[in-house]
Amino acid sequence: MKYNFISTKVEGHVFYLTLDREAKRNAFTPTMVNEVAYALEEAKQNPTVNLLVLQANGPVFCAGMDLKTYQDRSLDQLNPAIENKKISLGEVFDQFNKPSIAILDGDVIAGGFLYILGCTYVFAKKEVQFKLPELSFGIFPFQVMASLSRVMSEKKIMQLCLDPNAFGSEKAMEFGILDGIKSDEEIQEFIASFAEKSTFAMQAGADALKAIRDMESAKQYDYLLSCLEQLKDREEVKQQIQSGIKKP
Repeated sequence: MKYNFISTKVEGHVFYLTLDREAKRNAFTPTMVNEVAYALEEAKQNPTVNLLVLQANGPVFCAGMDLKTYQDRSLDQLNPAIENKKISLGEVFDQFNKPSIAILDGDVIAGGFLYILGCTYVFAKKEVQFKLPELSFGIFPFQVMASLSRVMSEKKIMQLCLDPNAFGSEKAMEFGILDGIKSDEEIQEFIASFAEKSTFAMQAGADALKAIRDMESAKQYDYLLSCLEQLKDREEVKQQIQSGIKKP
């Protein structure tokens, strides 16, 4: 697949997705969002892939929505191989059900939060800055609020959205946005640790966690038990359990 604004590659168990619109600080357009959605579906359907690694070219990881292009769609560079659908970036990542890691070598601004908040893990360099400047332009980070609700209280979300000033990696860790400040070597070791993990089991876990979001608490345990039984009924799981029992 030839993309306009991203690049992808598969190495072993890892699907690498790189934002590649450096000249525009990786700000996303409707086509770029649909390219990301297409790539994630490709990663989801690939049985050899059990981990997504999200990266970006340039000094800014993502500057958010390209407002000019969203106001005038004629400015967008369409990808003839992909049908553009009206879909939000947050929704795109919420539909992905394999573990994912965002590696931040550059700043995250405005709608760029939708990329990282949709990932299972977020690692950054200490000097990376985070910023929600929307209020300075008379708008508000509405979609980002939905993603922030997964990691922050309602009160903290509003406080963050009302402050257009940048904050650093350590503050991002306090908020729950960032999971760690790690070296390249530490990140590569973490990526390698997924090589032998069960893709099907991890997908089943991700799907189950999303399914119980709005489920009555009284029904959650029965549902989750049924998910476990479905996993245990898989032939490869039965063999692994038997193999584990036979070990001294």
